[in-house]
Amino acid sequence: MTYKLRDLADVIRSKNAGPYELTFDIMFKTEKFYRSVAAAGVINKESFAALYGISPEDIMEIIHFDPAKAIKVTIARPVSSGDLRETDVYGAQQHAPLMAFEVSI
Repeated sequence: MTYKLRDLADVIRSKNAGPYELTFDIMFKTEKFYRSVAAAGVINKESFAALYGISPEDIMEIIHFDPAKAIKVTIARPVSSGDLRETDVYGAQQHAPLMAFEVSI
């Protein structure tokens, strides 16, 4: 079955992870949803890079954190925090594309 990530997760957020990195957190509603998405491997460097229009090499890590039923993705910021070209200094508005991300589990 195919779901939008927002239907499976209680929390989808982005935030600063320093001036040169952004972190995205996906915290699932249930253990079943978390395990199913993790096992399917649909949140990977290629799918995340395609979603955000970046190179897979810009994805620093994808961590599965079982105790929180969470997946964390850290990427290199396209523009450093505080740069004159930066439009989201805190990185808190970058999670929107993840909400509509479709996963088949």
